[in-house]
Parts: sequence; structure tokens; C-alpha cells
Amino acid sequence: MKRRLLGVSLNHIASLRQVGGTILPDPVVIAGLVEGAGASQIKVHLREDRRHIQERDVRLIREVVTTSLNMQMAATQEMLKIAYDFKPDEVTLVPEHRDEINTEGGLDVNHHRDHLKRYIGSLRDGDIGVILHIEPDIDQVRAAHRLVANDIEISARKFSVARGLPERRRELQRIVDTARSANKLGMRVSCGGKLNYETLADLVAVEGLFQFNMGHSIFARSVVNGVESAVRDAVEILRQ
Repeated sequence: MKRRLLGVSLNHIASLRQVGGTILPDPVVIAGLVEGAGASQIKVHLREDRRHIQERDVRLIREVVTTSLNMQMAATQEMLKIAYDFKPDEVTLVPEHRDEINTEGGLDVNHHRDHLKRYIGSLRDGDIGVILHIEPDIDQVRAAHRLVANDIEISARKFSVARGLPERRRELQRIVDTARSANKLGMRVSCGGKLNYETLADLVAVEGLFQFNMGHSIFARSVVNGVESAVRDAVEILRQ
């Protein structure tokens, strides 16, 4: 079996910083820890409303990252300029809605075909790799292939929130079929969207998925695993 890679999103680290109104936790520092722990890619989503990741984060992470930097973004002219300025290794084009907390779905590639074709061409002119975030749907794969998009990320959101075995099996099969279809067309396929440790264990067996992208579940687990140590550090300061 080929090696499976892990991409780690720092969006929720930045959200925690923004809520606290301080400089901590710093996504730049966390990026180094994540890479040191074995992640193959750092992911950041610079949103239109800048609710979590900021330009400063992207700039500094670009300078320190030693693996690969992926910037998730909407296909807007503002973000195209920023991508040209910061030069991430890849961008993942995603739909963006102001009322969502996280990215809640995939691109409708057919509906935005003409715009995406021009946009992908502009990114490639800047020597920036392009990934399309799509729903597990064979028609979307075909539409992406017609745009000469070589890489896709399948949304695992519906699978990750599925309730009951029949629904889980149905959503998993959609991912399997979509990955198989994309592989036959010569496309690289990653998977992300609300992934947790349980769904990751299921998806790692799916043939044709080379990278899995997670964020919230990793940092949620790190809070639980590290909370005792953090409290002890504070208590020790008081004792001194």
C-alpha cells in the first residue's frame, strides 16, 4: 500500500486566538509543531471576512514551512492577488458562505465552469498548483477533468456526520466510487471535511486516496490530552 499523507488545517488554532483577542495560540508556532510530528502539509483558509487566518499568518507560515503549504480560498480576484503575493505550493478552491462556520460543501464545477477555467489558468500561470474541493459525485469529477484539473479533494463532510450504519455505508460508497472514477482519469485525490479519528480509520482503506486533511479533531484531541500538563504548569508557577 502506498504511503498515505496527512494535511493539517490551522484554521481552528487561529479561531481560538481571535476569540481570545491575544497573540496566542500562534498558528506559525503550531505549524512547526505539526510538521515536526509528521504532517506532510500545512493548510490555511484565508477567508474573505478574515474570521480566523490572517494575511500575517500566511506570510510567516510561507517563510517557515518546510513541507508544503496549501491555501484554501474562494475563487475571487482578491484571493488570486494574495496567492500571487504569498506563493503557496497549492491552493484548494472552495465555495465560501459568510454564515457557515466551516466549509460546508463542494464546488459546483459545472455551474461555475467558465469562471473556474480562467481562474485555474491564472493560478497555473503563477506556478501554483490547484485542487478543486468537490462533493463525492462522479459528475463533478468529470466536470473537473474537462477543466484539466488534475487534483481534487473529496468532501467527507456527509460521511463524517452520517448517523446509522446504512447512511454511513452509503456515504462511504460515494467516496469510493468518486475516488475510483477520478483515478481512472489520472487525477490525484485527497479527502477532507470534518474528518475525525474514527472516519479516518475507515477512509484509509479506500484505494486511490493519497492524502487526508484534518484540523478540528486533531486540536480537540490535543486539548484533552494536554490539559493536565497545562494546568500543572500553572500550579507550579504559583508554588514557586
